[in-house]
Amino acid sequence: MEGPGTQAEQEPLLGDRTPGSRDWEIIETEEHYKSRWRSIRILYLTMFLSSVGFSIVIMSIWPYLQKIDHTADTRFLGWVIASFSLGQMVASPMFGWWSNYRPRKEPLIISLFISVAANCLYAYVHVPASHNKYYMLVARGLVGFGAGNVAVIRAYIAGATCLHERTSAMANTSAFQALGFILGPVFQTCFAILGEKGVTWETIQLQINMYTAPALLGAFLGFLNIILIIVILREHRVDDTGRQCTSINNEEVRRDDIQIPQINIDQVAVVTTNVLFFVILFIFALFETILTPLTMDMYAWTAVQAVLYDGIILAALGIEAVLVFIGIKSLAKLIGERPVLLGGFVITWIGFFILLPWGNQFPKIQWQDLHNHTIPNTTFGEIIITLWQSPRDLREGPTGCPIIQAWCLYTPMIHLSQFITSVVLIGIGYPCSNVMAYTIYSKILGPKPQGVYMGWLTASGSAARILGPVYISQVYTSWGPRWAFGLVCGIVLLSITLLGVVYKRLIAFSIRNGTIQE
Repeated sequence: MEGPGTQAEQEPLLGDRTPGSRDWEIIETEEHYKSRWRSIRILYLTMFLSSVGFSIVIMSIWPYLQKIDHTADTRFLGWVIASFSLGQMVASPMFGWWSNYRPRKEPLIISLFISVAANCLYAYVHVPASHNKYYMLVARGLVGFGAGNVAVIRAYIAGATCLHERTSAMANTSAFQALGFILGPVFQTCFAILGEKGVTWETIQLQINMYTAPALLGAFLGFLNIILIIVILREHRVDDTGRQCTSINNEEVRRDDIQIPQINIDQVAVVTTNVLFFVILFIFALFETILTPLTMDMYAWTAVQAVLYDGIILAALGIEAVLVFIGIKSLAKLIGERPVLLGGFVITWIGFFILLPWGNQFPKIQWQDLHNHTIPNTTFGEIIITLWQSPRDLREGPTGCPIIQAWCLYTPMIHLSQFITSVVLIGIGYPCSNVMAYTIYSKILGPKPQGVYMGWLTASGSAARILGPVYISQVYTSWGPRWAFGLVCGIVLLSITLLGVVYKRLIAFSIRNGTIQE
């Protein structure tokens, strides 16, 4: 191999340029190829850190909130948790639009600065004399706002990969995202040795304890991420065949010099994919939410047992998802993205169908109603946190299905073997449908800048993570798992029907306009 700058390195990797095409005058060289993939890998890291930013403090928010503001209740906690998804939902289209017209470094760096500042604010919410809970609300909302850069990341990777590279790149993106959600709570646990008191840096009024250390780590990693983006990330764009294109995001390039095919995007396929992506995130969010209450009701687990066993289940589910993300790259190359997407929905439907209560064995009834605790029809924060952090989850006491839930008396229990089988199937179906949905989505959009479209896709996912817990909390508490999971089966079945109707339209832009043969 000759050294950098030699003739061999400057040889085109992908053949001759297309005659008469001003947009494709530059053919990708080995140097360009390496730079392109260095940039993509930096964005894998950014996606990982974005998901860590959500999960690294999620286990300690409630005790930290109680410590800094005694007026905070579980209703307010619901808004604190939801503020991340709300912030991301608002920011995603904005950052996506920004990335369509300016270098992608700009929205990425600004969003990361917001996340760094928000994590620092989270570490200081104990300092004000009053209204501390509102400072925490703002801090978590701003962390979510910064996480709106997910839209920019997906748009960049979609524009910087050709068709045969994109499925693998999107799967890797999802794998890093899932890994961040898995390791975030692990990082949190490592800081537990600091305790609630920790150490205090009096000069700057900084307390470093089990609550603030994870946020400070998030701020440090975000700052490191900013440096890597400044130093390594470069603007790259290739067409569906892999030829280097003039990027609309380069400041030195005039927009008049960029030619993009004027064939319209298939909006039916775009809307359908957004709906499918919403459903995917919706059903997984509700599954995560109901996991602890379901196992405590069905198997009479104590709070300690539920936290331990469900934590193990979620960790195993995350590892399974990472393995599936890695494996489906080869499967998609073998049979195509659409069959994998359809198969993911079918497997998910089977998983929830198995979760339906059957038989004549009923759960243990918890006759004692501690503190007359019910789920009122008030704010959505109350609805979510009543299931997550009800008094029976915070202290030892009677176990089993509480008598205040009338369905406990007549609904058969979900056997542990049913539950484990369902978890395994959902752990396969969710990652398959998740990564294939936005891989197909990016291919449908074609060569035009995808920032805004990816922003709406990310916003739909954020909305799903908000509405999923609301749905499951209401239906499960009032009518039980048979109605809750039965309706989910209906939603997934409708999604499969919708997918079948538009199946032939979910093809790449370049295939639809005849540039590439399928």
